[in-house]
Amino acid sequence: MKTPLYIIITLISIASMAQTSKKQQDRKAIKDMCGCYEVTFNFAETFNYSQDSLYKPSKTKVDKALEWAQLVTDEADEIQIQHLLQVGNPADPMIVKHWRQDWLFENTDLYTYNADNEWTFEKLPANEVKGQWTQKVYQVDDSPRYEGSASWVHVDGKSYWENTTPAPLARREYTTRSDYNVLMRGNRQEITKYGWLHDQDNSKIIRESGKEDVLLAKEKGYNTYVKVDDIRCAASQQWWKENNQKWSLVRSKWDEVYSRDKNLVLEERVDNKPLYKFLLEDEGFEEEATIDAVIESFVKK
Repeated sequence: MKTPLYIIITLISIASMAQTSKKQQDRKAIKDMCGCYEVTFNFAETFNYSQDSLYKPSKTKVDKALEWAQLVTDEADEIQIQHLLQVGNPADPMIVKHWRQDWLFENTDLYTYNADNEWTFEKLPANEVKGQWTQKVYQVDDSPRYEGSASWVHVDGKSYWENTTPAPLARREYTTRSDYNVLMRGNRQEITKYGWLHDQDNSKIIRESGKEDVLLAKEKGYNTYVKVDDIRCAASQQWWKENNQKWSLVRSKWDEVYSRDKNLVLEERVDNKPLYKFLLEDEGFEEEATIDAVIESFVKK
């Protein structure tokens, strides 16, 4: 006995509405990370597996900051959030451009970190990312850090997203550590009653071409974002109004680089300076031509 056509149409309609409702929940959870937050960054090296008796683990690190998470792009399949640190005297704070996170729905193009400033371009099958969101995380100069795809989960009153992906060393590490070259990040971002939580279970990896990865140590990260009144981040909001045009040009150039859909290798320094020094500290990098040229100079051909 054949199923009547109207029943098939009804079932398809119900499934479509359920997917739409789930996507709306996802989008709300992502945008709930926007706003003004008191942040506590907690990191501790938990286990080490080094064969070196003189091995020194990283010191436990606890830092606090005020951070503004600015909604930059809000489209059906793409949400961009720029983080700004507000430090120093509250009456006259200094604003520091921090990390950026982009969220793309059912994205198939990934730049997966390999090691030593190299990212491998991957094209995923559409069926593998159905219903998923890719989180793409960028450095302060909008160059790539890491990205991964997973589903947002909404269950038992919780909303969270989990993914494990390779990444460069964290900023807190790369100035003091040279004994490993990949941080395998186990990320969980969860919306909470107080704001949101970035829970991390990370592995410090030694990666060499042609050899198996070596696990050097494990690390716990537990970063809490406690929502406060947006007025406390007024200086950050003003900074973004004054500087967003420049950073729109920077993002546009990087988008062109990523659209080449091929493996990406970046110089660590040009003229003995990292990219962020040019874009964040030097004068003369406000126009499209100069921005494009300096970013292109860091892309290895």
